[in-house]
Amino acid sequence: MRIPILKLKRYLLISVQVDLDDQTALQFQEDLLNKIHQEGSAGVVIDLTSVDMIDSFIAKVLGDVVEMSNLMGAKVVLTGIQPGVAITLIDMGIMLEEVPTALDLEQGLDKLQQELEA
Repeated sequence: MRIPILKLKRYLLISVQVDLDDQTALQFQEDLLNKIHQEGSAGVVIDLTSVDMIDSFIAKVLGDVVEMSNLMGAKVVLTGIQPGVAITLIDMGIMLEEVPTALDLEQGLDKLQQELEA
């Protein structure tokens, strides 16, 4: 299953609405990086509101997606991080200290705009 990636002006918006298995996560990583490259996107908002838990592999892929997106020039904002996801990320040593977060997609988009204007 593929996770839809929407384009809004110079941004990409992703709302993860499916359970993330290893194959879906890897496909998402590839799709997002290709879309950033194709569109020349300045920023990405990834909404994780519907994701209650992740395993160690998904946590690593998520951290990698953030790092790779930044390397390609796209600032990432994560939104809707649930407690189980936060715990797994920290337990795995994936700190994401430089990654802005927000409660929901709308606030994430506002935060992304602020980050890119700074």
